[in-house]
Amino acid sequence: MAALTLDALLRSLKKGGPSLDPVYLLYGDEDVLQDEAIRALVDATVGTSRDFNLDVRFAADLTPESLHALVNTPPMLADRRAVVIRGVEQLGKRKTKLRDELLRYLASPNPTTLLVLVVAAGEERDADIAEACTSVELTSLAAERVPRWLQHRATTLGITLDPAAAELLLKAVGNDLSTLSRELEKLASLGGDRSITAEDVSALVGVRRGETLFDLVEAALERRGARAAQLVEPVLEQAGMSGVKIISLLGTHLVGTALARAERDRGMHPARLTDTLDRQIRSVRPYGLRSYKEEAARWTAWSALWTRRELGNALRGALAADNALKTATVSDDRGIVTQLVLGFAKLNREAA
Repeated sequence: MAALTLDALLRSLKKGGPSLDPVYLLYGDEDVLQDEAIRALVDATVGTSRDFNLDVRFAADLTPESLHALVNTPPMLADRRAVVIRGVEQLGKRKTKLRDELLRYLASPNPTTLLVLVVAAGEERDADIAEACTSVELTSLAAERVPRWLQHRATTLGITLDPAAAELLLKAVGNDLSTLSRELEKLASLGGDRSITAEDVSALVGVRRGETLFDLVEAALERRGARAAQLVEPVLEQAGMSGVKIISLLGTHLVGTALARAERDRGMHPARLTDTLDRQIRSVRPYGLRSYKEEAARWTAWSALWTRRELGNALRGALAADNALKTATVSDDRGIVTQLVLGFAKLNREAA
């Protein structure tokens, strides 16, 4: 049976009652969405009785006997109880009595227990276990969906984000849901009934408007080398930032711009280019991009500022910078990144 998406799971949970299956297997590369799926399943099953009817365990800590007791314990003052077992991928790496006991249970699960099996992000699921469960695949969200997820997550934390605050947070952090969730938790600590503003984001997250990683990338690809160089230091000072992360995103946008330049050189009209690039981005879904349609429009515009040869030189420069950052015995992120983005402007002057 094909795996459910998170959206399909949430739709089924809204129906409640008989629509709940007895066993769910959660897997995929997005652990934040795994946690959301677990919360939704537990809420739909035990509601406010979780203190009595929820058990969370790790597979490595279980024995066949303890597993049998967990899944067959009757609910207390409720119709159902929930059991969450993390690290289930460990069971598929070798044949054990615990795995055999789980497979026996899956063949005839207890109707008063909801069992949620969780495979760690990025790990493979056991085919035999997956076959006996309702599987839910939790992969990275498409870039266009992240802003809506951000507002949803803020609501669950009891806060409201102003549009400018949400925009700044996304520009500062990108589409990494784990980092976005952590930053939202910081903002939730402000408390009060007011909306979170861009100034709040600046104060707690440590980034100002106009000084985000994406502002640096835009200045570099627009070949405003001096402005890009000015942004290197404030961007590097942000939490979790590194020269490698900057170069990685620059490289992604250089490749996208080179793709747009190649389409131009093959004779594609600029009016059609954005839609073509948008389709290509959606087929690959590169990590770290914002709205695919908007990124496609940026690549279209930037491709008019570069020649194919210049983009090739810029990509080779980015690769050399990445190697230097990863192999240097004494790190000089600021100098290496600054030299790279200034080199983009130097190419521009030579072309002129």
